[in-house]
Amino acid sequence: MFQIGENIIYPMHGAGIIKAVEEKEILGEKQQCYIIKMSVGNMQITIPMDKILSSSIRPVTDIIELKHILHIFQHGESDEVLPWRQRYKVNTDKVKTGKILECAEVVRDLMRMKEEKALNTSEKEMLNNTHQFLISELGLIKGITENQIKSFC
Repeated sequence: MFQIGENIIYPMHGAGIIKAVEEKEILGEKQQCYIIKMSVGNMQITIPMDKILSSSIRPVTDIIELKHILHIFQHGESDEVLPWRQRYKVNTDKVKTGKILECAEVVRDLMRMKEEKALNTSEKEMLNNTHQFLISELGLIKGITENQIKSFC
């Protein structure tokens, strides 16, 4: 599916690069695994090839999809205001999908809320982490301008 040197996006972790494919022993069974170096947090992840689909790892978004996401980020309506615990769960579920649009919506909504009132500690952390994941992917999209990246800041 993925090639060594290919950039990928891993939900809840952001952008990474496939560094190697190695045989590892997992639960007494030898399996081919991707070795992924994450750009955020200086972390390395090992994932068996047969688990790659269930992990929701995906290729980097292209510039065409980004233009749609940029429009939604700037002009889209925020979700209805929920109590913070429900909002936190909804936002966590969005981030876990690994989809750039879902992450952009979380960042947009939390940034808008932050302008109106202080976020609680959990939401501040979610905003910072999700924003960092989003920026890590934006930096890998071919054809993106610096101004487009700044519009997400």
